[in-house]
Amino acid sequence: MRQRLLVRASLRHLGSHPWLTALSLLGIALGVAVVVSIDLANASAMRAFERSTDTVAGRATHQLVGGPSGLPESVYRALRLQPGAPVSAPVVEGYVRARSGDRRTLTVLGVDPFAEAPFRAFVPRGGGRVDLGTLLTEPGAALMTQRTALALNVKAGDPLLVAVEGVVKPLRVAALLQPGNEGRAQAMEGLVLTDISTAQEVLGLVGRLSHIDLKLPEGEAGESRLASLRPLLPEGAEVIRPQARGNAVAQMTRAFRTNLTALSLLALVVGTFLIYNTMTFSVVQRREQLGRLRAVGITRRELFALVLGEAAVLGAVGTVAGLLLGVVLGRGLMELVTRTLNDLYLVVSVRSLSLESFTLLKGVLLGLGATLAAAMLPAWEAARSAPAVTLRRSTLEDVSRHRAPRLALLGLVTLALGVGLLALPTPELLPAYAGLFSLLLGASLLVPWLTAKLAGLAAGPLGRPFGLLGRMAARGVTSNLSRTAVALAALMVAVATTVGVGLMVTSFRGTVSDWLESSLEADVYVSPPALVTRRGGATFAPGLAELVRATPGVASSSTLRTVQVRVDGVPTDVRAVDFGTTPVRPYRFKEGDAARVWKELEAPDAVLVSEPFAFHRRLGVGGTVELATDQGPRRFRVVGVYFDYGSDAGTVLMLRGTYLLHFEDARVSGVALYAEPGQDVDALVARVRERAGTVQALGIQSNRALRQLSLEVFDRTFTITHVLRLLAVGVAFIGVLSALMALQLERARELAVLRATGLTPRQLWGLVSLQTGLLGLLAGLFSLPLGVALAYVLVHVINQRSFGWTLQLLVSGDVLTQAMVLALAAAALAGLYPSWKMSRANPALALREE
Repeated sequence: MRQRLLVRASLRHLGSHPWLTALSLLGIALGVAVVVSIDLANASAMRAFERSTDTVAGRATHQLVGGPSGLPESVYRALRLQPGAPVSAPVVEGYVRARSGDRRTLTVLGVDPFAEAPFRAFVPRGGGRVDLGTLLTEPGAALMTQRTALALNVKAGDPLLVAVEGVVKPLRVAALLQPGNEGRAQAMEGLVLTDISTAQEVLGLVGRLSHIDLKLPEGEAGESRLASLRPLLPEGAEVIRPQARGNAVAQMTRAFRTNLTALSLLALVVGTFLIYNTMTFSVVQRREQLGRLRAVGITRRELFALVLGEAAVLGAVGTVAGLLLGVVLGRGLMELVTRTLNDLYLVVSVRSLSLESFTLLKGVLLGLGATLAAAMLPAWEAARSAPAVTLRRSTLEDVSRHRAPRLALLGLVTLALGVGLLALPTPELLPAYAGLFSLLLGASLLVPWLTAKLAGLAAGPLGRPFGLLGRMAARGVTSNLSRTAVALAALMVAVATTVGVGLMVTSFRGTVSDWLESSLEADVYVSPPALVTRRGGATFAPGLAELVRATPGVASSSTLRTVQVRVDGVPTDVRAVDFGTTPVRPYRFKEGDAARVWKELEAPDAVLVSEPFAFHRRLGVGGTVELATDQGPRRFRVVGVYFDYGSDAGTVLMLRGTYLLHFEDARVSGVALYAEPGQDVDALVARVRERAGTVQALGIQSNRALRQLSLEVFDRTFTITHVLRLLAVGVAFIGVLSALMALQLERARELAVLRATGLTPRQLWGLVSLQTGLLGLLAGLFSLPLGVALAYVLVHVINQRSFGWTLQLLVSGDVLTQAMVLALAAAALAGLYPSWKMSRANPALALREE
C-alpha cells in the first residue's frame, strides 16, 4: 500500500508540471535521437558497401590484384596453365553513371560465365532463362535485376546509355535477373553484369583485369597452395583476402564516422545536463514534501527509489520517443552521409536504412543510463538529508553558498585534469574526448561560485535604472543559489556546445579557403568528371590532354594524374605532377625548404607526402614509404611534407617521370593552363571548350569558378555537421527554456508573498523578466569562453588527431553573437509563462499552505 501511494504521489507531481515534464522528455528524446540517427546512417552506408563487396566477391577466398592499372589478362591465362592451379575466375569491375531513370551510379561487373559457377550464382547454370550466347557475342549486352531496371526506367531489350569519365557508352539490357530472395535483390541492386570483353570496352580497360578471384582450401592446405603460387606471380601482383577491401574502406572512413559519433554524443551530454537539471529541480521543488515523507516513516531507501523511479519513467518514455525520432532522422541523415562519402572517399549507393539492433540497444542504454546517472546525485541528496533539515529552506541555501568555493576548487582541479589529458602526446581520441568532458564538468563546478560573485556585483548596476526591482532580481539569483547555479550550469554547457561546433566549422572553412587561394594559381583547370568528387581520378581520352594544352592563348601548362595505390593495405591517393615549363609550384611546406625539396624530388625514388599522411604514419623528411607499384612493392624517400586539405587519408606526390618509371600508366587526370599576358580568361575557357569538342565531357573552369566549386563541396560535406549543430541548438534551447521555467515556477509562493505585500502584476512581470534576463546574460557570458575553449580542443586536438590537419582557429563574432541571442531569447521566453500564471493567480490560494 505504501509503495502504491508513493508511486501515485510521484506521478501526480509529474502531471502537475506538464510543460516541464514535456520539455524534459523532449530533451532526452533529442539526445537519444541524434546518437541513434547518426549510428544508423553510418551503419547503413557501411552495410551497403559491405553488401556490394560481398556480392561482387561471392565465394572467393582470395583475390589476385595488381597495381592501379590492374592486371594484364595474360596473367589469368598463365595462371590457368600452371600445374595444380587453384580454381579461379577473371573479373573486370568499375563504376558508371546511368543516363536514364534516376541517373544513379552503377557497378559494372565483367565476368566469364564459364568460370563463374564456383564463385557467384548470378546466372543460372546452363543459362536458365538467360541466353548466354547473347551475353558473350552481342556487343554491349548486359544483365540486371528487375528492381534496378525499374529504377532506370528500362526493360529487357531496351538500350541503356552510361557515362564513363565523361564518355557516353551504349549498353543493351539483354535480360532481367530474378534474385531468389529480398536480401539477394538488395545486394544486386545497382549491379550491371556483362561479359569480360564488354566491361573492358565500357570501362576503358581493354587487355586488363581488375582482379582474379581464387578459391583455396582452408587451413594449412590453403596456405601451402598460396605459398607455392606466390613465386609464379608477375611483378606488382599480390594476393589479398576479399574482406581486406571492406576493412580498408572502414579504416579510410573511420575518422569521419568517429567524429560524427562524437558530435552526436556531445548532444547527448547536453541532454544529460538537462536531465540532471530537471531531476535536481524536481527534488528541490519537493523538499518540504520529501521531508514530511521522511518524518512520517518513509525510509531513505524508499525515498531514493522514489526519485530514481521518476527518472526511470522519464528516461523510458523519452528513450522510446528518441528511438522513433532517431529512425526518422536517420533516413534524412543517411542521404547526407552517403553524399559526403561519395564526395570524399568512395562510390557507395545506399537505398534503405538498416535498422541495426545493436544501435537501437545502444540508444536504450544511453538514454536510460544517462537519465539514471543524472538523477543519482539528486536522489542521494534527497535521501541522506534529515527531515528537520529538509524542511528548512534556509539550510539548503546556506549549504549551497558554503559549498560553492569548495566546488570551485574541485572545478579547477577537474579543468587541470582535462588540460593534462588533452596535452598527452598520443594520437588516440579517447583521452581527447575525456579531456573535453573534463573541461565541461570543471566549468560547471565553477558556476555556483561565479554566479554568487557576479550576481552580487550586478545588484548595483541593475538598481540604478530599475530601482528596487533590479536589486531584488540580482539578489534573488544569489539567495536561490541551489536552483540558479544548476540552471546556469545546464544553460552554459548547452550554449557553449553550439559555440564550439560553430567556431570549428568556421575555422575549417576559413583555413580551406586560404589554402585554395594559394593552391589554385593557374587560370583555367580542365578535368573529366569523376564519380568521387574530391579524388578526381578520371582520365582524358587518348590525345585530348595534349590537344587542350596546345590551345592558342596558353603560355604554359601542367598535368596531374591521380590514382589509388595500396599503402599498408589502405587505398591512398598518389599524384603524379608534370609542371612542364611553368615555374609555378603551388605547394606550401610544413617540413622542408622549398628550393631544396624541388631539387631533391627529381630523384627517381623521391616523393612528397601530405600533412595527414605524415601525421597518421608518424613520417617526416628522411622517412620512407612503401607503395604497391606495377613493378612490385617499392620504397620511396620522403623529401618534404606539404599542407593539403583535400584528403584526410593523406596523399603521396611524385614527379610524372618518377611515376612512369614505376607504373604502367601514361594517362592524365587533370590539366592546369596558365594564360598568356593580357589573355582574357573567359575567352580562353570558351576556346578550350571548343577545342575539346564532343569527344568527352570535360569540366572546364576558371580559377575563380573552381575555387567556388571547391568551397561548395566543402560546405556540402559539412552539411551534416550543420544539421547536428542545429539539433544541439535545439537541445540547448530546450535546456534554457526548461531550466528557467522550472526556476520561476518553483518560486510560486515567493512571488505570491510579493503580490500579497503590494507588488502589482506589471511589477511582477518586470521582476521575473529582469531575473530571467540576468540568468540568460550570465549563461551567455559563461558559455563564450567555454565555447571558445571547446572550439580550440575540437580544432587543435580532436581534428588534428582524427584527420591530421593543422587548422587555424577563427573566432567569429557572428557565432558568439548568436550564442548570446540564444541564451537571452530563451531566457525571455522562459519568463513569459510563469509571469503570466502568477500575475493571474490569487495570492491567497498560492499562500494557503503558509
